[in-house]
Amino acid sequence: MSHGLEGFRQAELVGPDGVGDLLEDLLVASVGPGDATALARAHGAATAGDWEGVADIDRVLYASKLNGELRRASVRSGRQLADITAETFAGTPGGEEIARWARRVKSHDVPGCQPVVTAVCYAATGVPIAEAVASDLFAFASSFAGACLRLRLTDHRSTQVLLRRMQPVIATVVADALVRPLADIGGFAPMGDIMSAGHERAEARLFTS
Repeated sequence: MSHGLEGFRQAELVGPDGVGDLLEDLLVASVGPGDATALARAHGAATAGDWEGVADIDRVLYASKLNGELRRASVRSGRQLADITAETFAGTPGGEEIARWARRVKSHDVPGCQPVVTAVCYAATGVPIAEAVASDLFAFASSFAGACLRLRLTDHRSTQVLLRRMQPVIATVVADALVRPLADIGGFAPMGDIMSAGHERAEARLFTS
């Protein structure tokens, strides 16, 4: 996944000097209010044993994703994560909670969005909520940076600079996600939505999103 970057690249709307600003905008305006907030709320619900609450959050997050490819990318990675973590943590503390959620994802009882599956896994294995949100945001930034490399928008050295630049941004986004209510899930990144809509109809694509 390029997290929308390939669409911007195809439209010639981003170059090497702009990838940092684009990543920061996506973290603050899209991923933070959407995925990170859902992860935080789902982590709290899972920790409290409120599994129907987790399911509601999963459905709200899925509905908040306006583009088909973004929904498909989230549930595809979420279902893979649910499957592998259920196998990995079988027989260990928290493993049954993960396996139970994985069965609901597999049966399509819930969408299985990646941030919610991640929240269940982290909550079940005792990872604190702030660290869980920060870890997932860094994973997004790292994946985005990898897409920059493959699209030849950065080299290996400037990619490390890009990730270091995101550290304080991620800290701010985490703090906001921890207190944002469920009713406010969903980002506002209209250009990202437009690029995604164009990307899923592109004649040639290197990435699924």
